[in-house]
Amino acid sequence: MNLLVWAADDQLPEDVGKAGPIGLLLIVVLLVATAFLVKSMSRHLKRVPHSFEPEPQVVVPDDAAELFEQPREPGQDLLDTLRRAPLAIEPPRDDRPADPDARG
Repeated sequence: MNLLVWAADDQLPEDVGKAGPIGLLLIVVLLVATAFLVKSMSRHLKRVPHSFEPEPQVVVPDDAAELFEQPREPGQDLLDTLRRAPLAIEPPRDDRPADPDARG
């Protein structure tokens, strides 16, 4: 315990408070850097749109007949394409027997 008191007595007065100006300078530099970052971030946030939803597209008809056409439901073009496409599995034709073993 005596060693701790003796070590405290060895401290010279000119050593006390030397970190104060360096710490103050460091804090001021960090505050200035933070101010620049806040200013830059606010500038970037002003460019962000309020909503990320796509803007509605206005369709301008080529002629007046298109104004009176009924709008097609979504996916109707795909259904029409599938209806016109050939079937992947076709039913047996009338000229062939339905049973492959019943050849005659």
